[in-house]
Amino acid sequence: MKYYLIALIVILIDQITKWIVDSQMAIGERITIIEQLLYFTSHRNKGAAFGILQGQMWFFYIITTVVIIGIIYYMQKEAKNSRLFGLSLALVLGGAVGNFIDRLFRGEVVDFVDTYILGYNFAIFNVADAALCIGVGLLFIKMIMDERKKKESN
Repeated sequence: MKYYLIALIVILIDQITKWIVDSQMAIGERITIIEQLLYFTSHRNKGAAFGILQGQMWFFYIITTVVIIGIIYYMQKEAKNSRLFGLSLALVLGGAVGNFIDRLFRGEVVDFVDTYILGYNFAIFNVADAALCIGVGLLFIKMIMDERKKKESN
């Protein structure tokens, strides 16, 4: 149950921040947070990461629905055995649902976190995207840890 609460918190933070950006900033408007590093830039994305698959909403609806069902299945079945696995699935679930809400009700995803690290301009993203990336990263860490345990026991 606690993992669903984590997912809900991610969804709420994601939707509140997107609502603030959508209602208070014009598209393309930029607010400097840390000069040369972090900005809030109001941006819209009708595709997936890095703007790929622009306008393919039905594809996103189907894929996201399948992913959400799969995550809930694994959360029910496996999360109780591993906190790391449960946390990673909660973050992925929260991120997937957050962006799904945007696609469903706005027809596009609101992005606003604009970063420049070592001079590189990363793609503009949002809280849901960050949760998805962190969740997937934690899944990789769990898989590596599981493989090491498996090798040590052999």
